[in-house]
Amino acid sequence: MNRRMALGLMLLPVLVLAVWANPLHAEMPRAQKHESRREIDQLEEVWRNAVLKGNTAAMDSLLANDYMAITASGTLQTKEQALANLRSGQVHFTTLDVSDRKVRFYGTTAVVTSLAVIQGTNAEGNISGSFRYTRVYVRDERGEWKIVSFEASPIRESGEHKW
Repeated sequence: MNRRMALGLMLLPVLVLAVWANPLHAEMPRAQKHESRREIDQLEEVWRNAVLKGNTAAMDSLLANDYMAITASGTLQTKEQALANLRSGQVHFTTLDVSDRKVRFYGTTAVVTSLAVIQGTNAEGNISGSFRYTRVYVRDERGEWKIVSFEASPIRESGEHKW
């Protein structure tokens, strides 16, 4: 056995321990996972109500300062832009029904995927339809969950062009 191979075999347990001990790979304790899931579900409802009622104060408290969204039309939107659109009424939702929510945890990060059926308008007109979305929450230094990312994709009707 050459020196390189011997050194690799000696370092293998260290590598395995480092991967195993990494908090991103560690399973969250059941009680903590349940409590975190409850928190995320509540925040998703706060977000839904903020969008429906144009509540910029609630939305401001949910979004991280470096929040970035990719809207269903493919445009990027910062926290400031999202709040300005909500404040101006440029984007207005009359219905926002959410279902099929899945929440997964990776250390201090939560990834939410859902189905949203909306009725609403924006500056270009009607934006009603069904969408899949992903929202990413990160627990900040104060222990509060903040939304750092969002992406929505329209669900295509059968027969529509698919990529």
